Amino acid sequence: MRLLRHSLVARVIASLLAISAMALISIVVTMTVASGSRGDSAAINMAGSLRMNTYQIVAALQRFEHQPGAETRARVTELAERFAQRLASPELTDALPDADDHALQSQHRRLLNRWEQELAPQVELAISGSGVNPDALRITLDDLVAEIDAMVTLLEQNSESKIQLLSALQILFLSLTAVVVVIALYDIRHNLVLPLRQLVVLAREATHRNFDHRTRLTGNDELALLGRTFDAMAGELGASYAKLEARVSRKKAELERSNRAMQVLHEGSRALYGGGNDLCASAAPMLRRLEQLLEIGPIRLSLHDHYEDREITILATHSPRRPEYCRDHGCHACLIDPKPLTLQETDASECLLLPVSVGDLMLGTLEVWYAKEPPLPDSVKRLLNALADQLATAIYLQRRIEEQQQITLMNERTTIARELHDSLAQSLSYLKMQVARLERMQAKGIAQETQAAVFDELRTGLDSAYRQLRELLTTFRLKLEGPGLASALRQTVMEFGDRLGIRVALNLDLPPHILNPNEEIHVLQVVREALANVVKHANAHWAEVTVSFREARLHVIIEDDGVGLESDSSPPMHYGLVIMRDRAETLGGELALGNRTGGGTRVALVFTPQTARLISQHVGADSRPAPIVDTLVDAIATDPHGNRE
Repeated sequence: MRLLRHSLVARVIASLLAISAMALISIVVTMTVASGSRGDSAAINMAGSLRMNTYQIVAALQRFEHQPGAETRARVTELAERFAQRLASPELTDALPDADDHALQSQHRRLLNRWEQELAPQVELAISGSGVNPDALRITLDDLVAEIDAMVTLLEQNSESKIQLLSALQILFLSLTAVVVVIALYDIRHNLVLPLRQLVVLAREATHRNFDHRTRLTGNDELALLGRTFDAMAGELGASYAKLEARVSRKKAELERSNRAMQVLHEGSRALYGGGNDLCASAAPMLRRLEQLLEIGPIRLSLHDHYEDREITILATHSPRRPEYCRDHGCHACLIDPKPLTLQETDASECLLLPVSVGDLMLGTLEVWYAKEPPLPDSVKRLLNALADQLATAIYLQRRIEEQQQITLMNERTTIARELHDSLAQSLSYLKMQVARLERMQAKGIAQETQAAVFDELRTGLDSAYRQLRELLTTFRLKLEGPGLASALRQTVMEFGDRLGIRVALNLDLPPHILNPNEEIHVLQVVREALANVVKHANAHWAEVTVSFREARLHVIIEDDGVGLESDSSPPMHYGLVIMRDRAETLGGELALGNRTGGGTRVALVFTPQTARLISQHVGADSRPAPIVDTLVDAIATDPHGNRE
């Protein structure tokens, strides 16, 4: 109800209704006054005609006196009746007011009485022939005319009063309408136009992102309420816009920070995956840079020991001392910060514990400490999760590489042991049996000539054992110092080419990483044994080694143009062909020996490689069993006369 009383719309409608009502009343009053004045002119004319009729009666009476007769009598009678009819005619009586005490009613009664009581009797006496005093008749006529003039005057005044009343009412209603219009215009200007202008200014300022402008409208009408609402809305929009700008700025800063953090993670990944096994030296700088960018820290990385079921700290930024199980005291990655911090949860800091895992394999945990206020953004949490995944991948790959290196090292040692057993151990066993035979011969006192044959066999066996040892050492050094089978084969053909005095051709068509270390050793040994036989027995002028991979099988062919073989069986006291066949059986393949059509020997090895590598990566120098080879070289790599080779 209060709003309705102060409603601008209600006031405008009330003003319009007031103007309309006054216009309607003015029209009704005008029509009423006009309707009331409709017979006034006729009444004035009728009253005026009474005065003329009076003079006509007087003139007729005078003519009747001088010329009496029926015609003049009839004329007087007619004029008298006409006067009486006009005096009582509706044109005159209807114009009179209904009030009996009105002046017109009184004047009409007086005129009627004077006619009926004074003039009409005298006219009848004059017509009947009785004598009429002319002076008295003239006086009566003058009085009657005066009464008629008075009545005409009253009728004119009555008509003029109606017109004046109508004019006064028109002026009154016009004044009232003007007052209402002025009030309405004032109200519209101050309560509609100006507030609308303020609202338009507020809207225009809002379009220019200026939310400080206010309409400051007072009152209780609709526009005042709308203005206050717009003011409140502008304030809220200003606050919201400021919050959004702050949020956008914060998001922009977070994106820039996240971008720099991603760049740090990218650079750190290159250091993690390309920096060898030193996780501290590669990860610690990255973690410290992330702490500076993301405003977090300290950070501690712990790995899980599955055997003892415990967490072992391997890296901590802002650390006052080295981790307990630090393996490199020459590394200062954890100790270069001048302000070490203590890792403990307080009222102002919290710890985010992230799992360092690959799939279902739990490798460790990453502790990230940060301030409670402001809260840690979700983008930072996602970056930290990415950091944990990156560390997990690096740690997992490092462990797998270490395991592969250990497996490769064990395979190398197993290969060395098998090679020693298959070649040198057999020769030493034969020499041991010959020594036992010689001891029995000496104990029985057998002749020196018979013992000389045993000494010759011992000498031959020692030469063979020494040759085999040299072959093994050369083979191991070729394999371990080169980047794979191809390099070892190139060095081998160069070596035997120098020994033969000719160029040994090598044809290689081999994909990388197709053989494991055990298979490489067997292939290399077969090639070396075949080339050694060429050097010792073939008397060849041409030799060729072909290694190719076709139809999922490896083909190794060694050919020469020498004297060839009498048969494919191994001669007595020569284990070369036997060992080559053993190697072929170990590889699960076939070894074929025979003479070439054009002369010479052809050795062919065919087998299917069984690659069993976890990570296709070249084994570095750290995984080489160099101490074993060096020990063999230092211990027994001498000639039969004790001279070092």
